Amino acid sequence: MSSAALPAPRPLGGRRAAFVWSIGVGVYFVAVIFRTSLGVAGLDAAERFHVNASALSTFSILQLLVYAGMQIPVGLMVDRLGTKKVLVLGTVLFTVGQLGFALSPSYATALGSRALLGCGDAMTFISVLRLGSRWFPAKHGPMIGQVAALSGMAGNLVSTIVIARSLHGIGWTQTFAGSSLAGVVVLVLVLLFLRDHPEGHEPPPAHHAGAAFVRRQIAESWREPGTRLGMWVHFTTQFPAMVFLLLWGMPFLVEAQGLSRGTAGELLTLVVLSNMVVGLVYGQVIARHHAARLPLALGTVGATALLWAATIAYPGAHAPMWLLVTLCLVLGACGPASMIGFDFSRPANPPERQGTASGITNMGGFIASMTTLLAVGVLLDATGDNYRIAFSSVFFLEALGLAQILRLRARAQRRERDHLVASRVEAVHVPV
Repeated sequence: MSSAALPAPRPLGGRRAAFVWSIGVGVYFVAVIFRTSLGVAGLDAAERFHVNASALSTFSILQLLVYAGMQIPVGLMVDRLGTKKVLVLGTVLFTVGQLGFALSPSYATALGSRALLGCGDAMTFISVLRLGSRWFPAKHGPMIGQVAALSGMAGNLVSTIVIARSLHGIGWTQTFAGSSLAGVVVLVLVLLFLRDHPEGHEPPPAHHAGAAFVRRQIAESWREPGTRLGMWVHFTTQFPAMVFLLLWGMPFLVEAQGLSRGTAGELLTLVVLSNMVVGLVYGQVIARHHAARLPLALGTVGATALLWAATIAYPGAHAPMWLLVTLCLVLGACGPASMIGFDFSRPANPPERQGTASGITNMGGFIASMTTLLAVGVLLDATGDNYRIAFSSVFFLEALGLAQILRLRARAQRRERDHLVASRVEAVHVPV
């Protein structure tokens, strides 16, 4: 049979693509519930394990350390093994980690459980991005990424509402053990229904050469200015909201601002709701106006720094509610802005390096979050719980990231234009 007689592959997208991709998104949704559940349980964890601020921050630091350290290995795994195998492994790990956290009798075993959870969590987002790129046309990339992040924020919403209430209703063990059942559900769905790619769109066979292949993948991805720019955009935009939601927002609002736990939980929920709305807006804007990527990212950094400074420098004992609400609304833009980083790294790398490049990009925000979580915990202990001083550490990392973005932006834009011209020339010369 001649190649002309072969049936043409079905176009990307459609209902089946949405169904398969939604399963991957569901895995990420559950992973974020587990990741952020400590954010509403920080005070409970301190009482349960009898630890101070530095030790409490170690939970999140270790989890993010594992997460960040796994990003490049996971990207290589996705490029080599495919999405389904990586998601299955990740789901098993984060489910076991959440269950272990529920049953941990000591601080040490709880730390081990959070590390295991972080390892599994690390395997989800890059896999979901890869799944979307295999099942949908490239033009939908920005919106696919923002919708994936939106599902993560929905998971965060479950933590701030359901997990928080459950902790004070049925207790620690029942809450965390019960939530781990969600991991079992998505594991079954992945095993039964998820596919790496649609029929007729199988990727060409990759030739892997052990350590040499790994080094080449990493080096070639890093060599692209777009990959590095994407990493620094992710680094600079994501961490203020991550630090606030993951651990220190609740203690800050309760202990430094004098709010009740209920009111503080409502403000954390506001961050999540703002994130979901802004994510849809940013996705639509970037899909229509590609040049808006950097202005949106830089604008988010500037607004975050301004509101953060106004809140911690407010002359009164407590910031007024209108200022705290505004801060939470602005922090909601941090997650969507961090997704812009992938819109720089994705066009800079060919399909066979997408996992590796996404892993490098995704490391940025989590390294910044981990560093800030540690800095805040250490400074709180050193200053007698002075949140003004501790939260000022945010500005140092924002300044570092902003300097790198400004340094790389012109080089990345030139390189992206070169890629675009080359792809158009190649398309013109493809034989028909």
